Amino acid sequence: MPERDGMAAQFEEHRPRLRAVAHRMLGSLGEADDALQDAWLRIDRADTSGVENPGGWLTTVVARVCLNLLRAREARREEELAADRIPAAAARAVDPEEEVLLADSVGLALLIVLDTLAPAERLAFVLHDMFQVPFDEIAPMIDKTPATTRQLASRARRRVKGAPAPTGDASRRHRVVHAYLAATRGGDFGALLALLHPDVVLHADRAVVPTPEPVLVRGARPVAEGAMASLGRARSAALVLVDGEVGMAMLEEGRLRVLLRFAFDGDLIREIDVVAEPERLRKAQVTVAEG
Repeated sequence: MPERDGMAAQFEEHRPRLRAVAHRMLGSLGEADDALQDAWLRIDRADTSGVENPGGWLTTVVARVCLNLLRAREARREEELAADRIPAAAARAVDPEEEVLLADSVGLALLIVLDTLAPAERLAFVLHDMFQVPFDEIAPMIDKTPATTRQLASRARRRVKGAPAPTGDASRRHRVVHAYLAATRGGDFGALLALLHPDVVLHADRAVVPTPEPVLVRGARPVAEGAMASLGRARSAALVLVDGEVGMAMLEEGRLRVLLRFAFDGDLIREIDVVAEPERLRKAQVTVAEG
């Protein structure tokens, strides 16, 4: 079947771009590969005789599959909130090193903020701003007019663009949190200890571990030891703004799972609030932190 073989060749030719679209739409390499497989099953059954722009058509098919997955994800979020359940990350056969490298190449903070957008906003922003798809081609995917689609992308862009580089006290706090993340990622206990106030207090809600009750840890050494124990999570963490203040966020399987808020005493961290409960994550305003 020449037509089928031709589209299969086009799919393989465009696979890197299609995978990039799916990864930015879903935030997870495993889910992106699942989306491509689902898209190919649809493509393989479709009549492609009238397709004049294979690359654009394939991008549309993949984007629609991703949009459906994002909408299903939103529905699961509502169920989790209604049932007061703590979501568990799905286990996938994905090379964790490849996942981290790919996320770093896109920008972990960007992927984290993208996960806080509504599905239509994310689609409009990713396709237009990252892959230069015109609004009049995106609009039918979400049943909107091109003008409304443009507004959705603009709203997403404001979240993704981030704030201006911090100055003064905000700049110092930014450097401290950056050093905290670097020390945690690098397993540098001494450097981490030097960033913490001797009487630092860490609050972690019941979803972080998870535990039946919230966790309270006092003192620089116990807090630093706890941070060292979360080294794996730190690899998928990035600096973000949480309600306008510098903080950290952690991504798992393309989903925002943990936020860290900080309070300071001079150049030392005096308090850390670790947030993982779905309702608290949902209420937080997360944007990209620049500088």
